[in-house]
Amino acid sequence: MSERSSRPHTIFRITIECRSRCETSSDEIAIQLSHLNLVDLAGPEKLHQTGTTGGRFKEGCAINVSLSALGKVIDQLSKNER
Repeated sequence: MSERSSRPHTIFRITIECRSRCETSSDEIAIQLSHLNLVDLAGPEKLHQTGTTGGRFKEGCAINVSLSALGKVIDQLSKNER
C-alpha cells in the first residue's frame, strides 16, 4: 500500500491442520493440512470520474494495469488448485 493511498490490497493464508490417530496403530498420527488463500484487491482507480490528470493520472493507469495482471495471475492459480 502506498503511504498516500487508502486503497490497500490484503492477502491472507489460513492453514488448517487436522491430527488423528491411525486406525491401524494407536501410536501413529495422521496429519492432514489444508490451505485457504484469501485475496482482497482494492478496486481500480476511477480516473475519469475524479478528474485526475498529470502524474496522478499516469500512476492511476499503472495501478489499473497492475490490478488487471494480478487478477489474471490469481485466476490461473485458482484453476491450478482445482
